[in-house]
Amino acid sequence: MKLTQNKDCVFFPNFLIIGSAKAGTTSLYYYLNQHPEIYMSPVKEPGFFALEGQPPTAKTRSYQIINLVEYQALFRGVKEEKAIGEASVKYLFDAHAPHRIKHYIPQAKLIAVLRHPVDKIYSKFLHNVRDGVEPIQDFRLAWEAGKQRLQDHNSLRRLQYPRIGFYYAKLQQYFDLFPTQQIRVYLYDDLRKNSLEMIQDIFSFLEVDSSFVPDLSVKHNISGIPKNKTWQTLLNSSKPIRKLVGPLIPEKIRDRLFEIVQKSNLYQPPLSLEMRQELLEEYREDILKLQELIGRDLSHWLK
Repeated sequence: MKLTQNKDCVFFPNFLIIGSAKAGTTSLYYYLNQHPEIYMSPVKEPGFFALEGQPPTAKTRSYQIINLVEYQALFRGVKEEKAIGEASVKYLFDAHAPHRIKHYIPQAKLIAVLRHPVDKIYSKFLHNVRDGVEPIQDFRLAWEAGKQRLQDHNSLRRLQYPRIGFYYAKLQQYFDLFPTQQIRVYLYDDLRKNSLEMIQDIFSFLEVDSSFVPDLSVKHNISGIPKNKTWQTLLNSSKPIRKLVGPLIPEKIRDRLFEIVQKSNLYQPPLSLEMRQELLEEYREDILKLQELIGRDLSHWLK
């Protein structure tokens, strides 16, 4: 592949990780970034194709990009890399993103990683508790609160749990707009059970050296309920600290240390079987449609 370029010599990525959240996309971003023939945007989750032209609000995060000039600036560092990409999980669930991607980069290759919807929601809940944005630590109560939050326009979308996990209609938008050969859909199960096989399949899809073996040992963006809230708050705001010690400690060692410390302060209480079965019924129809769309047997998701 070649770097996508328009008549004014303005560059765009030629592949996107479009989602989904809590399905290993952060780890995938770092794994792909290790490949010498792949350039990943230095900012993960710029969200440009979902946010273009929107005025900044209190909910707009500092790293999110809403204008074209700033977005193009993300790719100034491209040299001889063949595959140029970025990862924004907003793209899978945003109604405008597929059409904007089609407008700007119609030849782009698109990668989606899907996680069992119940596992995804529960992981999202634990992630929100970890980050201190979910005040309710009982999942059933948080799920019920999420129903009320759907009616509150000021509520954070990440706390509106009942809207999370429906993949079929969102993916269908992409299959309607892009040729099937430009879309590759994986399961989070693939990433967990055979990470290297999945990553190397992505390398082949992106037409780079598929024999390259990245370091897959570090797991990124771990979710869980903090054992110590004060310590977790410090970890959540650790980017300045990590930048400060960056010149002193190699990146791989720094990331490994952060993972160990983060993991030691989190625990993941199991989801009750009763609650799991209740939620599974919410998604049964969507799962059946999804498996037909992507050509994957998802019967194990229905158990």
